Amino acid sequence: MIRTLVVDDDFRVSAIHAAYVGRVAGFEVVGQAGSVAATVEAVRELRPELLLLDVYLPDGSGLDLLRRLVAEAAGPRPDALMITAASDVASVRAAMQLGATGYLVKPFGFAALQERLGSYRELRDRVAALDPAADAAQAEVDALFSAARPSALPAVPAKGHSAPTLSLVLAALREARCDLSAAQVGEQTGVSRATAQRYLSYLVREGLVRLELKYGATGRPEHRYRVGGT
Repeated sequence: MIRTLVVDDDFRVSAIHAAYVGRVAGFEVVGQAGSVAATVEAVRELRPELLLLDVYLPDGSGLDLLRRLVAEAAGPRPDALMITAASDVASVRAAMQLGATGYLVKPFGFAALQERLGSYRELRDRVAALDPAADAAQAEVDALFSAARPSALPAVPAKGHSAPTLSLVLAALREARCDLSAAQVGEQTGVSRATAQRYLSYLVREGLVRLELKYGATGRPEHRYRVGGT
C-alpha cells in the first residue's frame, strides 16, 4: 500500500480527496494536514510516500514546502502530486522543477484523481521491477516516462460521448493493468456492455486504447482492450 498524506487547508475538501484515495486500490491515507507546519510534522511522524499537496496553505506555499523537504531530506522524501486551484504557469513550472509527479487543477472528480494515482502506481511498479545495478534499455526508459504521464483524453469528446464516462472507462483499463472485455469494463464502471463497447471503440479510434483479438477454438474472436496506442 502506498502511504498517502492529504494536504489541503479546507478540511471538507481534504476529506473528499482522502475518500477518493481510499477508493483506489494500492493506496491508503495515513493522515491529513492543513498547513505547512502540520505537514512537516506529519511527514516526520507518519513517513508518507506520497503527498496530495495544495499550493495555497495558510502559513505558506505548498511549493515552498517542497523546497524545504528537498533541502532537509536526509533520506527518501515523499513524492508529491499537486492538487490545487493555482493554474498559473509559474506555479506549474515550479512544481515541475521541484520534482512533482503530477499537477491536477481543482475542481476535479474521482476519475481524474484515480487516473493520476494509477499512473503514479504504475511508475513505481516499473521502477521496482528494474535491476538498480543494471543499465536501463531505451525501451525501459521510454516505458518509465510513459507511465509517468496519464493518457490524455481528447479535448472535445465526439458527440454522444461524455468526458466523465470516457475518464471512467480509461481509468478502469489502467486500474486493471491487463486487457479487459467490454463486459468487464461495463461491470467496473457501472455502464451497460453496449455503452462500454461504444466508448472503447471511440478510444481505440483516438489511439488511447489498443484492441486485441483473442481467438478460441471455435467462434468469433473475442475483443479485448488495454491502455496504449495501436
